[in-house]
Amino acid sequence: MKEYLDSVPAIDLHEHLRAFDQLPGYVETDQGRGMNLYGLWAGSYLQRLTRLTPWEPKEQFEKWWRQGKKDFVNLRAAGFYRYMWRALRDLYGVDFDTITDEQASELNRRIFENYRDPRWLHEVLLKKANIKLLVCDRYWERFDFHADYPFEMLTFNVTSLPWGFHPSEFDKKFHPFMIMGPLDDPYIFAQKCGIPVNSLDDYLAVLDALFVTAKKGDAICLKTTLAYERTLWFDNVPKERAAKAFGHPRSELTPEQVKDFEDFIMWRLTELSAKHDMPFQIHTGDARIAGSNPLLLTNLIDANPQTKFELFHGGYPWVGEAGAIAMTHPDRVWINAVWLPTISFTMAKRALHEWLEVIPSNRITWGGDDTSAEGIYGETELTRRCLAEVLAEKVDRGELSEQDARYIGNNILYDNALELYPRLKTRL
Repeated sequence: MKEYLDSVPAIDLHEHLRAFDQLPGYVETDQGRGMNLYGLWAGSYLQRLTRLTPWEPKEQFEKWWRQGKKDFVNLRAAGFYRYMWRALRDLYGVDFDTITDEQASELNRRIFENYRDPRWLHEVLLKKANIKLLVCDRYWERFDFHADYPFEMLTFNVTSLPWGFHPSEFDKKFHPFMIMGPLDDPYIFAQKCGIPVNSLDDYLAVLDALFVTAKKGDAICLKTTLAYERTLWFDNVPKERAAKAFGHPRSELTPEQVKDFEDFIMWRLTELSAKHDMPFQIHTGDARIAGSNPLLLTNLIDANPQTKFELFHGGYPWVGEAGAIAMTHPDRVWINAVWLPTISFTMAKRALHEWLEVIPSNRITWGGDDTSAEGIYGETELTRRCLAEVLAEKVDRGELSEQDARYIGNNILYDNALELYPRLKTRL
């Protein structure tokens, strides 16, 4: 089964791939600026579990490695380690569990050399990972709707739009964990387009103009990561109540007034998603864990039957709840297993087993959610392996024929993306 799934060209519905010269992980070494072993690990999800030994500018690798190699000792079983372990093994032939000092130096040299040439990215993603197309979430420049690669299309990241009650809100001090720049500010966009923003109605016109611009560009869907900032429960707030917050800085508003405005805009974005036929990808689970359960979205989903919702990360750790939502909304909810096999391979297998039992197989999608060639490869490989094991187990138990299992695998890796996002066909 794994061999068959490896042969299926995949459509990856979520990455954070920057232009080659802007990839995170570049550092100043004794040989100049470039990517190295530290940079790959620093750009990986391992940093969620531990703090890596810092890299000093123009440092020699061997000096960093003497201390840095100790950073991995307690993480050998962690998913955020294993996906990069697999990438380094497959792409470089190195077992990072048992790597010697000499092997580490040679691996570092090869990484540095590979990232001198953009063809490395194409070699890994298109050939070794067998990715046909990917969708990139440009959270660092949300309103730049022009893809950097011919195999790429984009999300329209709308995370910042519910904060539009006042221009001052787009100062990073209010949202320290978010990247904020000129291409994340709807007021700057409005100014460039000659749209006055003196009222809530004006701001709603800006939102519609953003949707038109995004769709004319390379964006095929919406994406929000508001779960990192607040609860996913959005009340259906009357326009008159939301309007009370417009034009006032946060310092003049109560937390309830801020939430009212955010909730109102989230409902409008959901309506615009249907109007412009751009499915809505929503980060669920993880993040601010107390408020990220996908069940909190059910009122929004129930009230918007024309909007297509894609629940990201399978709602981890609430994978059963995500399945129940999709089962009870079969005409409008998809589950994206993006990142899930990397977080926990065990839970990802459980989730896929459950979802295939409660929803049609054409309602499950996938993505990687990484920033480097190696990271994307590792996440893609884990996804194929996880899916292969689940399908093989169902075949072994007599729950599926081999033919049907292959059909489902092809669906999840490729066909479902084209069904949900038909504009992807323009890049094939």
